[in-house]
Amino acid sequence: MQAISKTRKFEVILEMLEKGYTVTLLCAIAGVTRSGYYKWIKRHLVPSEKQLKDAKIKEKILDCHKKLRAIYGYRRVQVWLKATYNLHLNHKRIQRLMNELGIKAVIRRKRPYYGKKEAYVISDNHLNRDFQASRPNEKWVTDITYLIFNGQRLYLSAIKDLYNNEIVAYETSRRNDLKLVLDTLKKAKKKRNVTGILLHSDQGSQYTSRQYNQLLKKYQMKASMSRRGNCWDNVCMENFFSHFKAECFHLYSFRKADEVKFAVRKYIHFYNH
Repeated sequence: MQAISKTRKFEVILEMLEKGYTVTLLCAIAGVTRSGYYKWIKRHLVPSEKQLKDAKIKEKILDCHKKLRAIYGYRRVQVWLKATYNLHLNHKRIQRLMNELGIKAVIRRKRPYYGKKEAYVISDNHLNRDFQASRPNEKWVTDITYLIFNGQRLYLSAIKDLYNNEIVAYETSRRNDLKLVLDTLKKAKKKRNVTGILLHSDQGSQYTSRQYNQLLKKYQMKASMSRRGNCWDNVCMENFFSHFKAECFHLYSFRKADEVKFAVRKYIHFYNH
């Protein structure tokens, strides 16, 4: 029988911590030291100086990509960075970073939609930017972000408790669909008593769907929604996603979805603890 590597043991310990086991117990079972585990964690989380610099440049590239609606290739991005931030960067470096982000200049055509539009439900903004909670499970916020890597895309859905900013539940998927949102909510229901919780979201199609609102009603939760096009109404979730991308996701070059999922799991564990 092939022996389990120490790295794999550390990965399993990290996974089992989410189920409520202690580091001391898991290290004892795995036959590794706590100090060794924490050294492994530090080595995997602390980026190099070059990675930090690349991460900052990636943020600016994404800013350009978003503001200019993805119409610039790497050479025009190079000119934009010089004009906007006075950054003198080699075009090959910009091309590499854009490839790592999985972005390129595109021309998008609006495709006609011939299907029947489903009725949707819009709730009032009951949260009203009051992001303070007096107790756990009083106010939750939720949202979805996309993670681009190696020319691929993964979606991250998360729910956060405003009492202590803990991520209560999260799910990842290749598709930004209703199932992703419902699976996230169902996972949160398994972990907490959700009765009476105010759950705030934006007006995305998943959150205004009949199925989502029926599930909230079944769980005896109260829906709250941002005003259309107003990201500040759900800025707490925006902040979490921004921190995750700046402190973790954009520091590394991911090739596979499993690598991204592992990074998400590691980051959320340390964010919560």
